[in-house]
Amino acid sequence: MKLLRPLRERDFALLWTGMTVSLLGDGIYLVAIAWQVYDLKNDPVALSLVGLSFTGGMVAFLLTGGVVSDRVERRRVLIGADLVRGAVLLAIGVLSLSDSLQIWHLVCLVVLFGAGEAFFGPAFGALVPDVVAAEHLVQANSLDQLVRQASGRLIGPALGGFVVAAVGTGSAFLIDAGTFMCSAACIWALRVRSLPAPEAERSMRRELREGMRFVRDQAWLWSTMIAALLSILFFFGPLEVLLPYVVRNGLDAGPGAYGAIMTASGAGAIVASLALSQRGLPERRYLTFMYVTWSLGTLPLVGYALGSAVWQLMVFAVFFGALITAGSVVWGTLMQARVPPDLRGRVHSLDWFISIGLAPLSFALTGPVSKGIGVEATLIVAGVVPLVATAALFFVAGLRADEEANPLRGAGDQAVGAGAGASASGSGTPAIS
Repeated sequence: MKLLRPLRERDFALLWTGMTVSLLGDGIYLVAIAWQVYDLKNDPVALSLVGLSFTGGMVAFLLTGGVVSDRVERRRVLIGADLVRGAVLLAIGVLSLSDSLQIWHLVCLVVLFGAGEAFFGPAFGALVPDVVAAEHLVQANSLDQLVRQASGRLIGPALGGFVVAAVGTGSAFLIDAGTFMCSAACIWALRVRSLPAPEAERSMRRELREGMRFVRDQAWLWSTMIAALLSILFFFGPLEVLLPYVVRNGLDAGPGAYGAIMTASGAGAIVASLALSQRGLPERRYLTFMYVTWSLGTLPLVGYALGSAVWQLMVFAVFFGALITAGSVVWGTLMQARVPPDLRGRVHSLDWFISIGLAPLSFALTGPVSKGIGVEATLIVAGVVPLVATAALFFVAGLRADEEANPLRGAGDQAVGAGAGASASGSGTPAIS
């Protein structure tokens, strides 16, 4: 299969292995953190506060993380971020097992966890093109999305539901801490060294401004980041806070059921990743394709509001995972193909910073808004408003003309060459993924 071609390269295989193990832990974390908070206080406001702290820590350090990723060897940045996140989870696990854990502990610790994410994300995105051949970038990004969903949203949540139900949340956090140690070991074994050539008297502020200018001059970049900013404001908090609340209180189900819903989302994502890895990207409609999938991608939240059984929410989750992932494969490929290597860390950090800039506000508003208008109404708004915002940005930024002027020749393997030329001429996240 074309999807597996990047694994022939040693460093990518190592990076992929560490990422896979770490993402399995992330899937466990999704279930464990929700059930831990609701065990301590069965109130959406409590989980909103924890989510606010996590995203706040991430946003606070993202720009710094991007500049550091372009100035320091990226392998070391990744290892440091893994060690910090592993230590945080170890502390949470020990506090939970000793029955000493309180909400304020989680609020303080997840700030550090978010800071670790802020350094890891930009460095990882910038490192991938250095460990895989250019002609395999589409397959590498498809494989990346497949692994993220299979581990973080398919196997991980199912395993997390089993672990939490069997031995409790404390043990689940300790297992997740171990996955970060494994990831750090794999990254340490990489042969590649991605240290940019030093330039005298270049301040971090000046380098950050260079990244901002590049984003401003690329319509496909700034429009997608703004669309993600608005979308995440409306759907991110409700998805992370209210979905487990609906499962626990509305459907009277346990952690296994929540894990099954997340698993269904991962299954949809895997199907989308496999399909794109085999067919390649749309040649002349790649931005249209990305925006259509992301516009429709949040509509399943309406289904989460109206569903009355776990299997129904699982069906909606399949569509959510497939649509969001399909757009993310395109986005990841474009970010690596149309952004110059010396700017990748900064542009990735700006992508994360702008895209999730309002995520803390999303968490902060979810609790009070759901109390004011109800959980179901909040989920419906969260599913509909991002569709409108994303579709509007596509037309406002004139992205149809951009993709016509910069076709992805070969719809896959030749995408890199076409994209690189476009970025040099100056046209136009995790945006939503």
